[in-house]
Amino acid sequence: MQASTESSGTLEVALAHAARLLGESPRLAEEQSREIIASVGPHPAAEHILARALAGQGRWQEAEQGLGDLHRRYPQIPQIQFDHAHALVALGRHGQAALQLRKIAALRSPPTAVWLMLADALAADGDPAAAAAYLDHVRHSDSEPALLQAADALARGEVPMAEALLRGRLKSAPTDVAAIRMLAEVAARLGEYGDAEALLRRCLELAPEFQEARQNLVQVLHRANQTEAAMSEIERLMADDPHHPANRNLKAVMLSRLGDYDEAIALYRDIVEEFPTQSKIWLSYGHALKTAGQQSEAVDAYRRSAMLQPTFGEAWWSLANLKTFRFTSEDLTEIDSRLGDGSLVDEDRLHFEFAAGKAREDAREYESSFGHYARGNALRKRMIPYDAGEISARVELAERVFTREFFRERKGWGASDPDPIFIVGLPRAGSTLIEQILSSHSQVEGTMELPEVLALAHQLRKRSDPDGQTPYHALLSSLDRDDVAELGHQYLERTRVQRKDGAPFFIDKMPNNWLHVGMIHLMLPNARIIDARRHPLACGFSGFKQQFARGQSFTYGLEDVGRYYRDYVELMAHFDDALPGRVHRVFYESMVDDTEAQVRTLLAYCGLPFEEGCLRFFENRRAVRTASSEQVRQPIYREGVDHWRHFEPWLGPLKAVLGDVLSMYPDVPAFSGESAMPPKERQHETSKS
Repeated sequence: MQASTESSGTLEVALAHAARLLGESPRLAEEQSREIIASVGPHPAAEHILARALAGQGRWQEAEQGLGDLHRRYPQIPQIQFDHAHALVALGRHGQAALQLRKIAALRSPPTAVWLMLADALAADGDPAAAAAYLDHVRHSDSEPALLQAADALARGEVPMAEALLRGRLKSAPTDVAAIRMLAEVAARLGEYGDAEALLRRCLELAPEFQEARQNLVQVLHRANQTEAAMSEIERLMADDPHHPANRNLKAVMLSRLGDYDEAIALYRDIVEEFPTQSKIWLSYGHALKTAGQQSEAVDAYRRSAMLQPTFGEAWWSLANLKTFRFTSEDLTEIDSRLGDGSLVDEDRLHFEFAAGKAREDAREYESSFGHYARGNALRKRMIPYDAGEISARVELAERVFTREFFRERKGWGASDPDPIFIVGLPRAGSTLIEQILSSHSQVEGTMELPEVLALAHQLRKRSDPDGQTPYHALLSSLDRDDVAELGHQYLERTRVQRKDGAPFFIDKMPNNWLHVGMIHLMLPNARIIDARRHPLACGFSGFKQQFARGQSFTYGLEDVGRYYRDYVELMAHFDDALPGRVHRVFYESMVDDTEAQVRTLLAYCGLPFEEGCLRFFENRRAVRTASSEQVRQPIYREGVDHWRHFEPWLGPLKAVLGDVLSMYPDVPAFSGESAMPPKERQHETSKS
């Protein structure tokens, strides 16, 4: 009896060793399993290991024979059935494999990989049922170890690790639609929207009814500024399930992006009536109402959002961001209470800090207000790393490339259409006011901060460097006349969806376009370019106290704000020299002090006749999609011009970095050997254009 037990123990050890060898060396696993069979005779576990070892060496014909024999002898063992089906797939016998895999899938606890293999077998056989099988795989993939590890890495923000795990998984299972979708999320987090789109479209090619992947595709297209394509995908989602709350919410988001606020608001209203406890939907509803000028309704929506989720800092900041809204004493108590909660997560805390800063500012408690703004900015800066040197390097490169000679050699290039009016500069410099004035003219349509120029710049970078990190200037220099004209036509075509009322001119007020004035002039030589400029401390501090949703990472540190402002002034001075009179500059303080004269000059630059409505811009009820939406619905008031002086004691770091850009304002110091040009002379140069 003891000898029998020892023999059994030895066999178990030998089998375990052979099984371990499968992953390390299938050839050695084959040798070990054959030795066991030679010693003890036919043994199902040893025969199974042998067959898998043969498969591991690519000897599929021999593996299938062994697995087929085992399957006939032991039809009740799912793993043997699965491995046999795998061998049939490898040998191209997809129909047989699919029949077998369907039987395995119907078992109580089948191997988790069965649905993916079934889908691949059906797809290889041209069976349309493959799409449903891929969806079944998605539903059962939550126990796949590689996907679980990747999901955990994404949750911890370890994107490179998640990417490595997913690429490893797709190397062995290239049709794993769940892994493809997750890799698309990785690409989207890295800002590689083209890659994310391609991956998601591959998902939908394999599984057209994979609605979660289609929802992700809409979001990626939205971020990539492919608004019409995103709306097309939304309509497919809505056709499949018009009542699905996520689909309706996505459609409302896209309608807002397209400026169709009445329809978006109606859709949001239906959603919140059906799902009244969803705080984030109430927040989005509030944003749409705010943009459409329905302030009291927006306040109600934001308050409902905050009530449903008391720690939701963004709801409180959204109230503060209405600018004309004032918190009650009860509100201040609530905000202070939340900030005193040590368990509050940083994302909510920074929003509460900005809201508290605005509340204390309204109460004229300026030192306390600045403290809140500073703490909110510090939190935000930790989340969004920013390198001021990158902007300085881009400015230096632009100055080297965009010379008078560069533009002289390319005179007359680009698309000749005069339709766009670009307003560039820093955020909070008065660009929304200029936009509101111009859009009150019968021939001009206001749109929004259009991202198309930034998208074209990224497109050019991708052509130079697949990673999109190389500056586009060298490539732009190599383009011929037709290529440059095509850039202009692409811009006009992509922005067409934003134009609703048939006006001959439209406004693009993306402030960051100051970095791309050279490209704008080259591809659209007849477009107007307006530089909105405001006192460095007024503009800089106004940006510092604004919690931007995205795109203005420089505003979260006073030194960074100062460097950014200096770089902006330097590059615009360069274009004043390289393209005299091309850019029309509007100083916010001058617009406030002498509105009519400034408006007349502005309209003349745009080639537009004077219209009285431009002076009554505050009566324009158009949707305004910036933080200044409520302020530009009021007449111009001087109080805001010098409001920054209340915070001057704490602006030392900003002053130090600005240097002579501050002391000479509104004049400009010499940059790169260029002489400063006083504002009157610059205005004269502008008028000659």
